[in-house]
Amino acid sequence: MELRRRHVAAAAVAAGESLKIQKPAGDSSIFPLYLTNAVSFGAFFSVAYFLLHRWREKIRTSTPLHVITADESAAIALLVASAVYLFRFFGIGLSRASVDDDLSDEEIIAKEDGRTPGPCPAAISEETAVIPSPIPAKALFRTDSDSLSTEDEEIIQAVVSGSVPSYSLESKLGDCRRAAAVRREAVQRLTGRSLEGLPVGGFDYESILGQCCEMPIGFVQIPVGVAGPLLLDGREYTVPMATTEGCLVASTNRGCKAIYASGGATSVLMRDGMTRAPVVRFATAKRAAQLKFYLEDPLNFESIAVVFNKSSRFARLQNIQPNIAGKNLYIRFRCSTGDAMGMNMVSKGVQNVLDFLQSDFPDMEVIGISGNFCSDKKAAAVNWIEGRGKSVVCEAVIKEEVIKKVLKTSVESLVELNVLKNLTGSAIAGALGGFNAHASNIVSAIYLATGQDPAQNVESSHCITMMEPVNNGKDLHISVTMPSIEVGTVGGGTQLASQSACLNLLGVKGASKETPGANARLLAAIVAGSVLAGELSLMSAIAAGQLVKSHMKYNRSSRNITNVVS
Repeated sequence: MELRRRHVAAAAVAAGESLKIQKPAGDSSIFPLYLTNAVSFGAFFSVAYFLLHRWREKIRTSTPLHVITADESAAIALLVASAVYLFRFFGIGLSRASVDDDLSDEEIIAKEDGRTPGPCPAAISEETAVIPSPIPAKALFRTDSDSLSTEDEEIIQAVVSGSVPSYSLESKLGDCRRAAAVRREAVQRLTGRSLEGLPVGGFDYESILGQCCEMPIGFVQIPVGVAGPLLLDGREYTVPMATTEGCLVASTNRGCKAIYASGGATSVLMRDGMTRAPVVRFATAKRAAQLKFYLEDPLNFESIAVVFNKSSRFARLQNIQPNIAGKNLYIRFRCSTGDAMGMNMVSKGVQNVLDFLQSDFPDMEVIGISGNFCSDKKAAAVNWIEGRGKSVVCEAVIKEEVIKKVLKTSVESLVELNVLKNLTGSAIAGALGGFNAHASNIVSAIYLATGQDPAQNVESSHCITMMEPVNNGKDLHISVTMPSIEVGTVGGGTQLASQSACLNLLGVKGASKETPGANARLLAAIVAGSVLAGELSLMSAIAAGQLVKSHMKYNRSSRNITNVVS
């Protein structure tokens, strides 16, 4: 439905027409919209209260209700007038002349494609109901400053002056797309900087309202390439990668080719559990230790698990790991989270347990729901050792002829380079979970394409790459061990149209109906398999001395920069 609406709007713009947004009653008033709304709301509720109070008095004194005084008549008239205004403001018509007029534009569109309208409908007038056509690039990047209505101009000035908060535009206008355009223009005027080149059209702003991004002014475009097929555990996957780094997709694709030609890769899921670690404080270290012993007692785990698991039908407490520092106690909870990445789920369960513990430990002071022992979005040894999210090992045996023909190097060169670069070099650098060539490159690209939290690339890229000769030194055994892959196939950015399409490409869109959590676990395995391909290809390029040459070929624009600037 939204796609159709965007096509209609773009076609109107391309034809030089102006979109007519359905305006609430009072738009032609000399008073500002917010003032008219405030007066109407105040009148409606004040008069309603007045009439209810009067009728209550009549009932108490046995006065007939149909006997109406002059002030009551005026109050009823005012109530009806304010109600009519509010109905029209919220887009609720009071009468229709024909069968076609009996439905609003939003309802007609919903009836045609069988979908429910979103929370921020934008009514389209009949004049704009032209034949849908592809959205021109000019419509995507236009600033809307030339097509702003008088009312939009007033709202922009109010935002610039500070009388209308920018964050309230969606609720005030009832149109997410329009709110983004108004906010964008206000930002340009406030900063004196042009936003030309940042597209605002062609995006479903309703889909991000209240869950993905606040105060949007547009969206950033990142190209998506595909690598593959990746042959993993007997199945083929075409891997979407969103990146602006040349060579990355091509290199990963070459690694997939080498793995495929050698019979494919296999993966093993070792652990699956998201963590959250609150920090609590007591008056003494002895008292903190008593709670630590209580939590470590197996006899208490079952009762705690019952309380924790009430937070969700997918959340299942796996273990509790308390760690003491003076009179402070850090409690690391781990639980399964189904196909969700699970941070909100585990946080709700932790809050339930903290409330439960308060009865036996009333002197416990909860300092924070997260005490960084989790550890989220930070490189931490606890994630490297204990794991967080999905812990996966992926391996493959690459044949000698494939290494020579596809990767243009040798088994001996790869093994030696891996020891000196990924292991020894990383140790000298004091790396924490960084015993690899470029795992974060592949993880970030897949995360952006599939709607994962890009900040969790920090711990999700923890990886150690191992290589050794097998089959009498002819072939290469390569593996990647990744203890903290944090992914989900529901919630967050996974529900956006583009990211959802990439998940669908991998066959892991949404929640698994057969086995809860299966889609998220499969996505983690695909991430590890793609990292394996990326590690194999990059290490081969370095061993063969091709890294600089390939980057100069694929990671440098051949366009004349001088002409582009001018």
